[in-house]
Amino acid sequence: MKIAIIASEFGDADRTAALLKSRYRAVSTREADVIVALGGDGFMLQTLHAYMGLNKPIFGLNKGTVGFLMNEFTEEDLVERIKKADSFYLHPLKMRATRCDGEVVEHLAINEVSLLRETRQAANIRISIDGKVRLPELVGDGLLVATPAGSTAYNLSAHGPIIPLGSDLLALTPLSAFRPRRWRGALLPHHVSVELTINQPQKRPVSAVADMHEVREVRSVVIEEDRSTKLQLLFDAEHTLAERIFTEQFEY
Repeated sequence: MKIAIIASEFGDADRTAALLKSRYRAVSTREADVIVALGGDGFMLQTLHAYMGLNKPIFGLNKGTVGFLMNEFTEEDLVERIKKADSFYLHPLKMRATRCDGEVVEHLAINEVSLLRETRQAANIRISIDGKVRLPELVGDGLLVATPAGSTAYNLSAHGPIIPLGSDLLALTPLSAFRPRRWRGALLPHHVSVELTINQPQKRPVSAVADMHEVREVRSVVIEEDRSTKLQLLFDAEHTLAERIFTEQFEY
């Protein structure tokens, strides 16, 4: 098995990667069968985006803070762990954002697509699902659409639901909604098309963010699951991503 080892520039991940590279005779990412990523969840997201076109499995080792998308770090038996690991496949969201000047920008999101107000003025957003207007006005800080893998990240902090893997659902979660004040969001089938239109975009400017990619001053955003893109993550069998997300529902 040929292994590529990459690392975050923060903490001691880079130093640890150098030791692993010499121990396991690491190769380049293009030559590798598997990419091993050392860092935290943010670095894993960067890695998934950066190497999306290589179609290679990624095994994360936690050298960050939370490490929700990572495996426990040890230097021992790395090859055996990878061979025994369980695979999990992710389909990202595709965001197609149209700016006020007419420019169309597309990005993929593994965790969520967020619409956020840019100024002191609250965002005012119309929500349509598969061409039907479901909410004419959402007034507040914004909203997000989260995948199951991303449901325990920003979505959970915004009091959105945790979505078990394999449920074929997306979370539509408001951010500090002022009107309608009691609306707490919705669960959507994964195959729907979500269109978000900014009411008064010049007066109430809004940014659209797909993971770490931001598009400012948008007038409309379409979000759909990208079934043509499949990302493979590897996890130790005793602590898979599905188990972590399920367990998170019982944290207190």
